[in-house]
Amino acid sequence: MTSLQTLLTTYVDAGTIPGAVALVARGDRVEVATAGFSDTGGTSPMARDSVFRIASITKPITAAAVMMLVDEGRIALDEPVRHRLPELAAPSVVRTPQGPVDDVVPAVRAITVRDLLTFRAGYGFPSDFSLPAVGLLFSELRQGPPQPDPVPAPDEWMAALSRIPLLHQPGDAWLYNTCSDILGVLVARASGRSFPDFLAERLFGPLGMTDTGFAVPAAERHRLAHFYQPTQDGLEPVPAPGGDEWGSLPAFPSGAGGLVSTADDWHAFGRMLLAEGAANGRRLLSPESVRLMTTDHLTPGQRAAGSLFLEGQGWGFGGSVDVTEADPWNVPGRYGWVGGTGTSAHIDPSTGMVAVLLSQVAMTGPAPTPLMRDFWRYAAGA
Repeated sequence: MTSLQTLLTTYVDAGTIPGAVALVARGDRVEVATAGFSDTGGTSPMARDSVFRIASITKPITAAAVMMLVDEGRIALDEPVRHRLPELAAPSVVRTPQGPVDDVVPAVRAITVRDLLTFRAGYGFPSDFSLPAVGLLFSELRQGPPQPDPVPAPDEWMAALSRIPLLHQPGDAWLYNTCSDILGVLVARASGRSFPDFLAERLFGPLGMTDTGFAVPAAERHRLAHFYQPTQDGLEPVPAPGGDEWGSLPAFPSGAGGLVSTADDWHAFGRMLLAEGAANGRRLLSPESVRLMTTDHLTPGQRAAGSLFLEGQGWGFGGSVDVTEADPWNVPGRYGWVGGTGTSAHIDPSTGMVAVLLSQVAMTGPAPTPLMRDFWRYAAGA
């Protein structure tokens, strides 16, 4: 079997990515590899503590924050979210997913916290991005790759959301992404703290995740890996040189993809899940909440309809759950997700494994990259 270092170096040498950091841990045995540079100019070598825009591997962290409030009895899984999010008190639903956004019917029931956690609230991305109601998620909510500056503050964002019809009735279909952003607002309103403050005090502090947050302090900016998108001419920096989107807290702290972090920080989060919610002598989540997060909640039909993103996987709370053995890395019970900035993070309760891959080139679509797939094979020992 090739080494983890060789795996990363192969992709760097091929010019696919400027650099990467990878971590595979089983219990106390932790293997870490770094390769390449933080930038295409080769001026800043990648390091174990390099900070990355982790994009959608933010989602499991957001789900954990919600479950902390559930454990405390401050919210309940099956309560209507209108109690905390009155903007969603009376949602409408397009009569057909292909139909115009003004041809709507009332929702047959209230949206619940559980609907948001399982991505079945009726908001989000289906396999067909051309549907009229989906277009509003981009134009009105600025859903898409993490760009903090253009997204309005939570109350304004929720007001815009209230004017967008659901694509499906609550509970009927799995739709990607938007529900995690709604959950971030829910955590803030239910806790009486800003979402960044809640995460910092309740999760990041106790877990020692000192480099995880929605911005990078000025003194640590040199550790932030540059971010690129592929073009016909190579890799183009995002944002353009001189941009400073991550220098201060954004108006809208995105629960779907707004965090920056390191491999060791996400490892600490993953270890807490493997320990059924306990870390450093403290219980952060109940074992039942961890079980709910890491259990598939979808029907076979919902998994099939979400195949553009899920590739046959199920969905727990905030992350996918492997349900088949169709692929060498697809071991039933593996929980985690991928991020559009080139990130991947999973746990495997059956083996006690945490596997984190951080790179800095944007994915070109929902399908995992070849590097991700090779990394998963390595982590699975295949």
